[in-house]
Amino acid sequence: MNTETKRSTIYFDAQLHQALRMKAAHSHRSISEIVNDAVKAALAEDQEDLAAFDERVAEPTISYEALLADLKAHGKL
Repeated sequence: MNTETKRSTIYFDAQLHQALRMKAAHSHRSISEIVNDAVKAALAEDQEDLAAFDERVAEPTISYEALLADLKAHGKL
């Protein structure tokens, strides 16, 4: 385990905790490792989403109605 860790108390639903325990035993990893990896993945996904928003900020917007009309005009609906 990383030497720069912080301890935190997290309360899991009983069934989720049981699933984590089973996964940890099956994968020979600790629950902490599994949870840390899941949190890192979720945060990375959020960061990718924010980066995509930043990249697209200058794109023109289109109304929902205009989008539907365009899709119909091109035979997509």
